This record gives sequence, structure tokens and C-alpha cells, in this order.
Amino acid sequence: MKLIATFLTKMILIRFGAILFGLSAFVLTLEVVSFLTEIAKIEDNTLYAVGYYCLMRLPAIVSLFLPTSLLLALLLTITELSYRNELTAIWATGISPAGVIVMLLPMALVIGGFHYLINDQVIPSTAPVLRQWGIGDYATRKLSSDVNQPIWIRSGNDLMRADHVTADGETLEGLILFRREPSGQLKEQLFVKNAYQNEGRWLLNDVTIYYSTGEQPTHLANMVYDGEMRLASNKIASPEEMTLQELGTFVAHDGFGVRPAYVYDTWWQKRLTPVFTAIVMIALVVPLGTRFRRGGGLGLIFAAGVGLGFVYFVGEGIAMTMGEAGSVRPWLAAWGPILLFAALAVVLLARTDQA
Repeated sequence: MKLIATFLTKMILIRFGAILFGLSAFVLTLEVVSFLTEIAKIEDNTLYAVGYYCLMRLPAIVSLFLPTSLLLALLLTITELSYRNELTAIWATGISPAGVIVMLLPMALVIGGFHYLINDQVIPSTAPVLRQWGIGDYATRKLSSDVNQPIWIRSGNDLMRADHVTADGETLEGLILFRREPSGQLKEQLFVKNAYQNEGRWLLNDVTIYYSTGEQPTHLANMVYDGEMRLASNKIASPEEMTLQELGTFVAHDGFGVRPAYVYDTWWQKRLTPVFTAIVMIALVVPLGTRFRRGGGLGLIFAAGVGLGFVYFVGEGIAMTMGEAGSVRPWLAAWGPILLFAALAVVLLARTDQA
């Protein structure tokens, strides 16, 4: 049993690595050829610039093609085993498709964990560099070089606009604070020369308060703001490029007014799915291998596997779009396709056990 598990895992991992490397290298080569002029401007040494760009882009490309590579590796392994009648020998030992899935669970956990780490740690660290370069898809997301670009902040019902934020995020200058009722109606407008953090609180200096009731404005040399002000910088405004912890912070603070909280909640839920996606891929493909008990139909089964994978990834993309738009609940957008195809895998397994 252990020998068969090692044999299958080794076959799948070899093909998985080869496919993932081939797809990633192909896409990177196309990007380098297409944007070579812009890439060459990164460093004086063009060769070094190309290598640096590839290093920064590789994590996102690997993350994109990793599930597809796993699916193709599984299908190729099943097809090759059937062609050499080795799959028939595996079934003859009495091992069920469910048993094979259990054998491959450690591999699914490793691949899924690797995918999670890329999405949660590596991509968030490379994204700011890519946005700063503004090459290719990042041209529309290029970071502004204007350090005085205004930033909007939200704290509960209050909204704030700061003309300038220091690099450490500890001091705000030219702050306008809109204090609102729970219903959203404006009750006060504060013009603040500067604000800075002190022992976890925000101290406002040179404050002028205007009231919606028409009372005379009040001027204060300083005051303490009792709300919680946490900055939502452009660096982490794109949810797919944020860590799980950052996404959780945005969810807890209603998106800081940058985007609706459900957008970040959708991506927070999605960030937890890679391991389960790998398991579902295995659970879908292995039952198809039972069709090879008597041989034949390899091309048909391979096409069926690719078709299922295509439908899964398209459905996943549609579900995420609906989740970001608020059309469905975040958990349903992130987990819906996985639960649906997991149910399909259970049906396929049940049918193979009855065959």
C-alpha cells in the first residue's frame, strides 16, 4: 500500500513540476519579449533587469497555473498507467478509488500549502515592486510618485481626508474630518492642521469645528479623537495582493472606506481554499480512472477531465466576480464551486463503488 502511494505520488509530482515549469516559462518568455523595452529600464544591465523582472513576476504566474498543472498531471498519470495496464493491476489489488484518494492526500496538502504560501506571503511582497514599475498588466495600477496624494480614511461612521501622510503612517497633515450620525447625516466638520499618534490615540492640533446646526465654529488648540483611525494605504488596497491578516483587518474595519467589506471578506475566504482545491482535483480525476479497468477510451476520459477542470475554473472566476460585486455572500463565492464539485466527486465515487 505504501509502495503504491509513493509510486503514484512520485509520478504525479514529476509531471506536475514539468507542466508548471513549462507553462510558467512560456508565459514569462512572452511577457519579456512583449515588454522588453520597458523591462530594460529597470536596471542599467538589461540581462539583470530581465532576471529581476522574471523573479518578481514568477510567483503570480505560478499561482495562476498551479491548479491547472495539477489537474493535467493527474490526467496524464492516469492515462499513462492505463496505457501500460498498471492501473488495472492497482485495481486488482483491491484498492478502491477512495483508497487512492486517501493515499494522495499528503501530496494534496503539500501542494495546497505551497499554493497558499505563494498567495499569502510571496505575492504581497512582490506586488508593490511590480506596481512601481508599471509594466504590462500593472500599468494601470502603477503607484503614484506624488507623496502628497490625498488619502481617504474611515473610522466607524466618520470619514476623513488627509492631504499628506508620512511614510510611517504616524502623522497626518491637512486633515478634514466628517463626523456623521449613525444614519449617515453629517453633524460636524473638523479642519485639522495635523494629527499624530500618541499612546494609541490620535491627537489633533489646530482644530476648527463647524456644526451642521449652524452654530458658531469652535477653534481648539488641540483635542483627542476618540475614534479608531487606521490607514488604508494604496500599497494594500488590492485584495488579491494582500495577506490573510491584512484582509482580516479590512473586513473587521468595514474596508476602511476603500471598498465594501464584502470584497475583502470574499478574498479572505478564497485565501483559505487552495488545499481543498487540490483535494477536489484529485477526487474528480481518480474516479475517472476506474473507466480504464478494461482499457480503451483514454482520449475520451482525458477530454472529460479537462472539461471538468475548465468548467470548475470558469465557475470559480464567475463566483469570485459575483462575490466582489456583492451579488452572493462571500463564503458562497469562495466555497461554492469547491462544494459543488466535491459533491460531484462523491457521486462519481459512489458510482464506481457500485460498478
